[in-house]
Amino acid sequence: MTIPDPGFTPPELPSDEVPAAPATPLAAPATPLAAPGQSPRRGVGPLQLALAVVALLAGAALFLSGFTLGARTATTPGTPAADEALFAPFWDTWDSINRSFVGPVDQKKLVEGAIDGMIKALGDPYSAYMSPDDLQRAREALGGQFEGIGAVISARSSDAAGGACTTLGPTCQMTVVSAIAASPAEAAGLRADDVVTAIDGASVDGLTLDQAIAKVRGKKGTPVVLTIARAGQAPLDLRIVRDTIVQTQVETRDLANGSVRYIRVSAFSDSAATDFTDALRAGLAKGERSVIVDLRDNPGGYVTAARTIASQFIASGPLFWEESADGTQVATDASPGGVATDPGVRVMVLVNKGSASASEIVSGALQDTKRGTLVGETTYGKGTVQQWVDLTGNSGGFRLTIAKWLTPAKRWIHTKGLTPDIAVAANGGSTTPTGDPYIDAALQVLGAPAAMEAWPRAA
Repeated sequence: MTIPDPGFTPPELPSDEVPAAPATPLAAPATPLAAPGQSPRRGVGPLQLALAVVALLAGAALFLSGFTLGARTATTPGTPAADEALFAPFWDTWDSINRSFVGPVDQKKLVEGAIDGMIKALGDPYSAYMSPDDLQRAREALGGQFEGIGAVISARSSDAAGGACTTLGPTCQMTVVSAIAASPAEAAGLRADDVVTAIDGASVDGLTLDQAIAKVRGKKGTPVVLTIARAGQAPLDLRIVRDTIVQTQVETRDLANGSVRYIRVSAFSDSAATDFTDALRAGLAKGERSVIVDLRDNPGGYVTAARTIASQFIASGPLFWEESADGTQVATDASPGGVATDPGVRVMVLVNKGSASASEIVSGALQDTKRGTLVGETTYGKGTVQQWVDLTGNSGGFRLTIAKWLTPAKRWIHTKGLTPDIAVAANGGSTTPTGDPYIDAALQVLGAPAAMEAWPRAA
């Protein structure tokens, strides 16, 4: 399965984009220093903010450890005087539980529950607390290997807009974006747009997407039964045996008699960015002057990887902007040294409704700078950035929405998505020259031959 970054969840992956702090060494977007009204500043991204959040959490841990049965000690930081009335109900509850609850009290779980509740209260589908196990699974998924059924899942509102939502129920549906190729989910017949209404006979109503995904995941060889609502059909149960899902995050091949390099990217990890650059460089060395970048059903990943990939084609200037809560905007510019910044190298980008988050950062950058042509469907529409933060004491971690991101032209595509330059229907392409209407459309724009033998066919 998939967890969006970021909310939108990739194959049992975390849905979001900024690497965790402080455990991972990847840079997060820089803390804006300009006051509202000042001209935007350019930077790379907010490690300072991540460290500030961690420091605040560490202070809170010290506070809680020194607060026993409602008694503050002189040597322990307490609630600021201005906030005492606000926090009084919390500490009254904490005190009552520790004094009066009949049964054992796991104070660590109380703290984790309080953190979970705080983040849920934000009502943001992309911010969430993760237990230590959930955090570990999310990291494994970002690495391209995990145990599950192999499907990309999102929580979608059932209204006409179909945007992201938080708590599953009649108006917030657990929706399949895609089944990973050659996965148990695909073999069992799980399809895009299937709505999961129950897991092993228990309704998903009332769960968050993360909680539901945790129930779908499990050890290799164990079964899970998903109850599916599918348009035009009666509800059906699909029994799927979990397996180890190993995603090849970058695939490449030569098309059109070796004149076009095709590169598919299934997730944005640091290793995927490196593999992408290597594949692109190899194609250029062979004389290929046209590139098809396939970002279909790619739910995103790290913004650092998105920056690396976009920078291979864009020599300078903003790739995207981050807008903080106070309206300050900071640009993330292209990294120098891209291998295909020559405008003579033509770029086509394949997208669909499963292209989200970091995929949209890359696609939006190429579209706004006129460096690439988008082919396919309108994308998912996730325009926020999340910071991953590790909590101390093996208490898991959380992801928190810290900024909006905007395209180089400062478009905010949240809930709207990117409109392709060339629209292509998602179905009915089996009789086209390559069997893939998206690729055929891209090859046609490039003026390249779409010979039958240029693309592998299913046997």
